[in-house]
Amino acid sequence: MTSAAPASDPIQASTGSLRRHIASHPLAITMWDFSWLERRWPGAGYEDWDHALDELKLRGYDAVRIDAYPHLIHAGADKTWELLPCWTTQDWGAAARCRVRVQPELNRFLRKCAERGMAVGLSTWFREDIDKQRLKVNGPAGLGRIWQSALDSIAAEGLLDTILYVDLCNEFALDVWAPFTSKGLSRASAEGARWMAEPIAMLKKAYPQLDYTFSFTHEYETWKQQDVSMLDLLELHLWMTHFSDFYKVVGYNYERFDPVGYDNLALKAEPTYRANPAHWRSRLEYGVDLLAEWAATAKKPLLTTECWAIVDYKDAPLLNWDWIQELCEAGVRRASSKGVWVAMATSNFCGPQFHGMWRDVAWHRRMTDIIHSAVLKWPEA
Repeated sequence: MTSAAPASDPIQASTGSLRRHIASHPLAITMWDFSWLERRWPGAGYEDWDHALDELKLRGYDAVRIDAYPHLIHAGADKTWELLPCWTTQDWGAAARCRVRVQPELNRFLRKCAERGMAVGLSTWFREDIDKQRLKVNGPAGLGRIWQSALDSIAAEGLLDTILYVDLCNEFALDVWAPFTSKGLSRASAEGARWMAEPIAMLKKAYPQLDYTFSFTHEYETWKQQDVSMLDLLELHLWMTHFSDFYKVVGYNYERFDPVGYDNLALKAEPTYRANPAHWRSRLEYGVDLLAEWAATAKKPLLTTECWAIVDYKDAPLLNWDWIQELCEAGVRRASSKGVWVAMATSNFCGPQFHGMWRDVAWHRRMTDIIHSAVLKWPEA
């Protein structure tokens, strides 16, 4: 199933990490965020990496995006860190305090992916630990330094070839994931551009064979004013809820420690969608078209790992998965038709902890087949 080009191919070897891994068709990628390391208690889904990765490959996926915890590697790669939950309402990561060690676990996971021909996108959500290491990121240069420490630890084990790309900060520059930046920092500002350009320039000197980016999920209305020239690719997240009033209608406000948001989703989300599915699909398609236009205009490869239906969901008695799957299929089909995506997810729920979505192997195979059959077009410089 892998699309990785042979390392001996001189043409591919001279290009960035994306082109080395993506040879003939777009990749199907999933987001395992910080769950891969934090959800390792019995029944949490990632306690047996071999089993989880075999299950992922069975569903037709070629790549996975994970949190590399670069700030913790920089401060103590083999130290055991105590992390605080960033929510109790969601099933990504641990919804309670947990303890993790990043290395050598990260390299062990990368090696297991390499054995299966699966590429790995590295990212970070800057998870909060009790010592607040994430607040010690000292400006753009400091961001570059912590990532170089992480990449050094991977290079030491000869595993750089496994990396698909490096996302220096998830959904930059939302306060929840980039608390070390000034509050309300805009990417459209000179300061926002500096935060991206400076660390990437540093890392390009150290590891020029890798492709670098920052993933985005907001400020889409000002995309024409944003300088993305320093990025090797656009990693854009989008959902139907980005481009509609769906959450306002159902009463969901991204509550992280209060069940009221999910109470409202359980009571109102599916009935609201079912009342006018064509409208909600059209808003999703509008968003897909908008981001495709951005990528085409910027002449950047486009990659999406979080997407399509609604941002937050999980297994619960009144939360059915079929309408989520309908919207996700609409997103996959629309994006696959645009000719600008080099890799995409089927949703942001493609992990073993989301049992209702994970168990439908046939749906995943159908979606990954659509992704693999899409035309692969690299932008011309």
